[in-house]
Amino acid sequence: MLRKHILSFLIILMFGALFAGLLSLDLFQGAKYRRLSDSNCIRLIAQSGARGNILDRNGAIIVDNKISYDVSILPQELGQLDRIFSGVSRILGIEAKELKSAFRRNYFSSSIPVTVASNIELKTAILLGEYKMEEPSIIVQPRPLRHYPYGSLASHVIGYVNEIDRWRLTKLEDYGYKTKDIVGFGGIEEKYDFYLRQEEGGLSVEVNHQGKFMRVLGFEPPRNGKDIQLTLDLNLQKIAEEALSGRKGSIVLMDPQSGQILALASYPNFNPAVFVNKRTRLIAGLFNNPDSPLINRAISSSYPPASVFKLVTASAGLELKKINLSTSFLCRGSTMVGARKFSCWDTHGEQDIVLALAHSCDIFFYKTGLLLGAQNIHDYALKLGLGRVLGLELPYETSGFIPSPLWRKINKFQKWFDGDTANLSIGQGDCLVSPLQAANMMAVFANGGYLPSPYIIKSVGALDLSARKKKFPRVDFERSTFETIRRGLRLVVSDPGGTGNVLNGLDVRVAGKTGTAQVSRGATHAWFAGFFPYDNPKYVICVLLENGGPGHVATVVARQVIEAMNKQGLI
Repeated sequence: MLRKHILSFLIILMFGALFAGLLSLDLFQGAKYRRLSDSNCIRLIAQSGARGNILDRNGAIIVDNKISYDVSILPQELGQLDRIFSGVSRILGIEAKELKSAFRRNYFSSSIPVTVASNIELKTAILLGEYKMEEPSIIVQPRPLRHYPYGSLASHVIGYVNEIDRWRLTKLEDYGYKTKDIVGFGGIEEKYDFYLRQEEGGLSVEVNHQGKFMRVLGFEPPRNGKDIQLTLDLNLQKIAEEALSGRKGSIVLMDPQSGQILALASYPNFNPAVFVNKRTRLIAGLFNNPDSPLINRAISSSYPPASVFKLVTASAGLELKKINLSTSFLCRGSTMVGARKFSCWDTHGEQDIVLALAHSCDIFFYKTGLLLGAQNIHDYALKLGLGRVLGLELPYETSGFIPSPLWRKINKFQKWFDGDTANLSIGQGDCLVSPLQAANMMAVFANGGYLPSPYIIKSVGALDLSARKKKFPRVDFERSTFETIRRGLRLVVSDPGGTGNVLNGLDVRVAGKTGTAQVSRGATHAWFAGFFPYDNPKYVICVLLENGGPGHVATVVARQVIEAMNKQGLI
């Protein structure tokens, strides 16, 4: 009897516990589970804005966006998914197993549609839109895609876009970047990604227990990125790239008065569209190409400046009164520096500073450099903007390098010899500059003594950056120094024996300096840096041909550029 009472009590106790549990679920936790049930019926459909356009100085589009279409599927039960994959496969012409693979690869959450195909044609998108009547779980979404109407034109200035990598994500996730975001790599796309990138919006929709669309619950509109206008002139950029085509090197055109970059060409170049279209083999070819087509040679590579550097030695000699207009040295084709013979590329006879610049006489500059000493040459190179980053609004700008006796002692534990000074005085040895730095140095002699800060951004969105008044630092040389060197630079072109005489006879008067840089392997690098028109300079030009031969070759390319500019009425 007692056992019956105990058993009855246990049964009543169990039913009481079940009743209390049901009561708790209904009264106390009912609201919580209702919310969970409701949220399980909500799906989030992202909508992407358009990345900002990139324009030239006149408002012409360099990079914009075109509309592509993506196919997404709301997560379903397995049997339903198989039926959907089969239908979508027939329309897209893609095997169902590939769609399933893309679904598994891109699945993130049951509340977010999964993209199974990207960048489909408009006709196919329309067919899928009709099929959506049978399968509401299919979503066909327009998506802006980067578009390059001029192909590879200005590719090193622009850069390219691709899916964010792990290194960038670790640096940028605190700023709202996330996995699978499309971001800029190189050029303006990378440097100004924060301004160019769009903000996502989207729809919040309700689906039933089978995952089928029921109604829209809310909408947040996407925001487009800001447009960026450059100082580049598309016409000048085309001229520069056409002149450079097939030659490894770079061409820089800039305004010596304002510091605006008007053209910045580098070759070999690349087509940024291959990254948008996911052309895997072509992308691998770019990264594995020994000619490094992704490197912007105008700002990211540095070379021995050779005779272009003689402007530094000439300036230092005149300013420190080691030489003057009456100073002359006899060039017999070679001279002894210590126990070693240093040669000139020709035998020039008696040369003063103006003729030495015109004929690029190494003997004159060896002797001037030895009078100055290496440290003075180093210091004057820095005054003319060499050996440091110039601050152009593009990533990966090199600082170049100007050696000195102190650097040699600290870093190499070696002595500096007179032979090192002789090499430095003609821009050889450890001396390195970028084409942009050479152009910027030439601008000092074009504008009468101001060191520009080159820039390439004209405006970001509605903010006009070109309106800012730039005060360039004055290079504290005497006026006579600039006048003497300008005379020499003009004679480079106008004198029958000048190294840049190929530029004579144009409709515009040109001044400048050639250079033939000796390198350890391959042919010499060819340089020409100059400005025009001579009396009222509007343009500085620098041509660098990597392993291009003697400086004469660079002057031929410069002539092609100037003739094309003149033909189009751009001078």
